[in-house]
Parts: sequence; C-alpha cells; structure tokens
Amino acid sequence: MKIVIPGGTGHLGRILTESFRRRGDEVVVLSRNVEASGARLWDGRTAGDWAAEIDGADVVINLAGRSVDCRYGPKEREEILRSRVDSTRAVGEAIARARQPPALWLQASTATIYAHRYDAPNDEYTGILGGHEPGVPDEWRFSIDVARAWEQALDDARTPCTRKVKMRMAMVMSATRGGPFHALLRHVRLGLGRFGDGRQYMSWIHERDFVRAVQWLIRNDIDGPVNLAAPEPLPCEQFLHELREAWGTTTLAVPVGGVALQVGAMMWRTEPELVLKSRRVMPQRLMENDFSFDFTTWHDAARDLCARWRRGVPESEVRVAAIW
Repeated sequence: MKIVIPGGTGHLGRILTESFRRRGDEVVVLSRNVEASGARLWDGRTAGDWAAEIDGADVVINLAGRSVDCRYGPKEREEILRSRVDSTRAVGEAIARARQPPALWLQASTATIYAHRYDAPNDEYTGILGGHEPGVPDEWRFSIDVARAWEQALDDARTPCTRKVKMRMAMVMSATRGGPFHALLRHVRLGLGRFGDGRQYMSWIHERDFVRAVQWLIRNDIDGPVNLAAPEPLPCEQFLHELREAWGTTTLAVPVGGVALQVGAMMWRTEPELVLKSRRVMPQRLMENDFSFDFTTWHDAARDLCARWRRGVPESEVRVAAIW
C-alpha cells in the first residue's frame, strides 16, 4: 500500500512509519519541519503541492498537531487548536480534490474528549463527552473544545469516497524517548508517587497494540469514533504502583499534589490537567469486533516496556537516575 502520514515525524508517526515500512508499504511522511529527514514539506494549513501524494494513495493517517505537553499560554493555546483544525481541513481538501481519493482516512483524536469521571468507563456508545462536568477547573474546558473542533473538522470534510475514522487515542506507551512512558518512568525513578489523590483513571495502550489496531482499522470496514485504549484502565495510584514494581524500585513513593504539583508542572513546562483528569476509556468497538490485544493489563505491559527500556538505555544513566 501507499500510506501518507501528515505529522508523521512525531512519537506516534515514527512508530507507525517503521512498522509499515518493515511490512513493505510505501510511506510518505509530511512535515512542517524542513530538517525532518526523508519527509516531504507541507505547511499544515493549505492543500499545496504535497496534495499530489494523497491522489492515488491507499490510506491517509493524519497525526498533525502541536504537542499538548506544554504550559497553556495564549500563544500555545492558539497553536494547539490551529495546528489540529487547519491540518485536518487541509487534508480534507486534498482528498476532496483527488482524482483517485484514498479509501481510508484515519484521523487522530484524543480520549481527552470524554468527561472526567470515576463512576463508569467511557465507550464509543455510552461515553459522556466532556465540557460540562461539575467541580472541574474551568481551564480544563480548553482541551475539550480542541477535541470537539478537531473532530468537527473531520466531519465537515466532504469526502464521500473515503471512509473516515476518528482515532480517540489514550496514551501510547512505547520504550522510546519523548513519549508518555518516558515521562512516567522518570517520575517513578525520581521516587515520586501518585498525582493528586490518585483516584483519577489513566487509560493507555501498548505501542504494539496501537500499531496492530491501526492495521486492523485499515483491514476492517468500520468508521466513526474508535477508542484506541487497552481494556483495563487503572486509577493513577495503582498505575504508578505497577510501574514501580515493574522497574524494581524500592524507593518510597512521595505523593505529588497541591503546591508541589503546581510547582512541578511549572518546572517541567506542562499542565496539571494532563495527569489529574480521569480518563476512563473502554475500547468497545475493537472488542465487539474481535480485536485481540497483546497487552490487556498494565501489569504485563509495564514489565515488557521496562525490560525493553533497560536494554536500550546505558546502565550508567539508569544508576544516576535512580540516585536522583
């Protein structure tokens, strides 16, 4: 197949590109970074010369969007929103103009679109979309507004010959630098424990199952929203406990909340919402269509990732991090 991946130079794009190329597929990565090796340049806003790559392609997987792992100042908020909405519109325009449009458009979205809740999981049928939950900080509404606008841009695209899937993704855990597993493992190795009261659910998916789910979506005739998450989300305290055990640390875990959490978020240039919002997501559509996960439990996934991380990280660096 020929697969075009706008925004394919990021964490998820690299994972998918490598897996598709190993399989023998032709992959074209679109990037706004002129220094991205092997990528074709695009502006992420308009259907320019790059649109020729989409004409005749089999699949488009749009992953474009500025990282949300930052402080949400006015400039960052605008970049987060516009990078998602504008790139989705541009991809839609390119598909609409194509003489031979792709059969499938997989569009990145986020599990953050669901409501912050503890009482029940959010699946694609009965899940509650967020934005109106009582008792949550007003600033959390921004992430919901972005997610809704992102998906609306996909809905608005007039591509009648192309099947469209909204990939509502949980944290994709991989044994590579720069992803959420890297950040959480660093947290554990520093001797730190739960965020806040630790009750908030953390949804995740192992990178192997993420790749397999994307390949499954290509093969199976399904459209609309699909939750890409493992079927067993965990409360934060239990999630981090499992990660500490998998890493083998005996350090007493110090809870991080209140002022310490706010100061830490400022130091790491990130937002507390990313670790405090309860994301309890269930992949109902995958499960009811007999998708088989390689890693259903965080217990097994964490051990696999820690073992692979140790093989890829110099032992001297591991020892230094453990002392910190």
